[in-house]
Amino acid sequence: MDDAQKRLFLSADAVCFDVDSTVITGEGIDDLAHYCGVGKQVSQLTNKAMSEGLSFREALKERLQLMKLTKSINDRFVGSNPYTLTPGVKLLIKLLHSAGKDVYLVSGGFRSIILPIADELNIPTHRVYANQFIFHINGDLIGFDESEPTSSSGGKKLVVSNLINKHNYKSVVTIGDGVTDYETYPPASLFIGFGGNKIRPKVRDSAPCFIYSFDELTNLIKEQTP
Repeated sequence: MDDAQKRLFLSADAVCFDVDSTVITGEGIDDLAHYCGVGKQVSQLTNKAMSEGLSFREALKERLQLMKLTKSINDRFVGSNPYTLTPGVKLLIKLLHSAGKDVYLVSGGFRSIILPIADELNIPTHRVYANQFIFHINGDLIGFDESEPTSSSGGKKLVVSNLINKHNYKSVVTIGDGVTDYETYPPASLFIGFGGNKIRPKVRDSAPCFIYSFDELTNLIKEQTP
């Protein structure tokens, strides 16, 4: 990061984190697919969506069709709490909160998987933007709420734009590993590509700055704290 980017990060009103392969080490929907026995097929679709800009909504529909998910399967998966936080992210978010920054999770994943993560990171529910499963009364999956902006391509960009307008933020920083995260810049003042878990070449080569460890951001905050 150059000096101007460091200043943008430190002066930001809000920071929006992607979740899969950023806040956590894995991809939540891939882990759920593995639990459903179709991990390899779904992972291939995830990589295509994240790396090649495939229509996110279509990729999401294809993945869910393969998984044959039910509410009971989803609940058992969530109950097993399989996620692993990326090293350093919990401290970074704690420091951001202490510095008075609003911290959001903006994900193309699903709320049932993400809300326990948000709870561990002390991020309130109203600052989580993610997709929502819709289950039939018999427990079968009907689909997902297509009114959620994160369910479509360009959805994260829309979320960031709406946050800026709603809260009059002067500066928002977004952090993530995928193409859908990079698309938030602009309206985000700065996008920080993250390669600590997975490196997406398109993001690495296009992002204004790219980091491999959250320690770099944590150290910036510590350096300016009296």
